[in-house]
Amino acid sequence: MVRITLRRSLIGTKPVHRACVATLGLRRVGQSVVRPAGPELEGILRRIRHLVEVEPVAGEEDPGMGQPDRRSADGASDR
Repeated sequence: MVRITLRRSLIGTKPVHRACVATLGLRRVGQSVVRPAGPELEGILRRIRHLVEVEPVAGEEDPGMGQPDRRSADGASDR
């Protein structure tokens, strides 16, 4: 797993670079996403390496893919 953070603005960039950033799910400068490492991701990151910061993440699950939400059906907390 790697954490990808958008560090530079997309103003003035090529449309293909904007598409790569959108594919990763990044919308604004400073936003981060965690994605599983793979050859497809490496290709995308190679194209936009001047716009993003990439760091490895150890032992962290993909958000939303872990435990189900444990709130009760009526929205009240379980405390």
